[in-house]
Amino acid sequence: MLMTTTATIEGRPVAQYLGVVTGEVIVGANIFKDLFASVRDIVGGRSGAYENSLRDARETALKELADEARVLGADGVIGIDLDYEVLGAQGSMLMVSASGTAVKLG
Repeated sequence: MLMTTTATIEGRPVAQYLGVVTGEVIVGANIFKDLFASVRDIVGGRSGAYENSLRDARETALKELADEARVLGADGVIGIDLDYEVLGAQGSMLMVSASGTAVKLG
C-alpha cells in the first residue's frame, strides 16, 4: 500500500478514486506517565513515555486507514492528513486521526 501526504505519486497516475478513508485512535493518559512527564517539565528534557504513546497511536491510526483502503480495493492512499486533539474534561485523552483518499493507481 503506497501512502503519501501529497496529492499525487510520481510515475503512478490515479486510475480510480475510491473514496475517503480514515483511522482514529483515542488513548488515555496514564497517571504514571503524567507524573514522570511533570518531572521532565520541571527539569527539562523530552517525555519519552508520551512520545512513545503518540508514535504508537499515529502508527495504529495509519494502519486502520490502510486497512480501510484495502477493503475498498485500493493500492494507495493520497492526501493523508494527520490530526491530534486533546479530549476529556481535563485533557486526559489524546485522539489521533488520519484521513486520506483511497485510490487505484495506474
